[in-house]
Amino acid sequence: MKEKKLHWDEVYRNKDIEEVSWYQPKSETSMEYILDLNLKKNAKIIDIGGGDSFLAENLLSKGYSHITVLDISEAAIERAKKRLGKKADQIEWIVADASNFSSSEKYDLWHDRATFHFLTKEDEIGNYVRTLDNSVKKGGHVVMGTFSEKGQEKCSGVKIKQYSLHDLGEVLPEGFEILECKNVDHITPSEAVQNFSFCSFKKS
Repeated sequence: MKEKKLHWDEVYRNKDIEEVSWYQPKSETSMEYILDLNLKKNAKIIDIGGGDSFLAENLLSKGYSHITVLDISEAAIERAKKRLGKKADQIEWIVADASNFSSSEKYDLWHDRATFHFLTKEDEIGNYVRTLDNSVKKGGHVVMGTFSEKGQEKCSGVKIKQYSLHDLGEVLPEGFEILECKNVDHITPSEAVQNFSFCSFKKS
């Protein structure tokens, strides 16, 4: 974990928010999926790898009141807190590696845009999926986005694992129903096109 943490801390300390490829001031696809779920405003939501993304503040602007952001990079979280100012106090922040994170909390929604695809080892993937399964309430939801088979092979110099819509739909264990899957193009600040696979699930 230490090596990964150092890498991402360096990325966030050396690049402005508008320079990172995942920059997205309006989390359009994620918010579309989340709003379609019709969650209660006090639903417990965790954003995995949320770092200094704008999803948390997009959710706050819609009235959601129980948001947790997890990221391996303390630098990313500190940057997000600075940008949010007093609003940062409305969010729970966790510095942890998504591949070995554990929690006693049960969430109504587990969201992950572009963290899961950084897990390339079977044990990391297995640990992540078990934690997700244990952390999502019955009747809860998962929204996940990864690079598609047409997407990037690396991000910020780190090798990733690509997922087709079929592959992503097969990731979660029995008991998770697929609600919707689609491919989405993300345009980076340098105007490169990155193709993502997005799926939403419900835990029965």
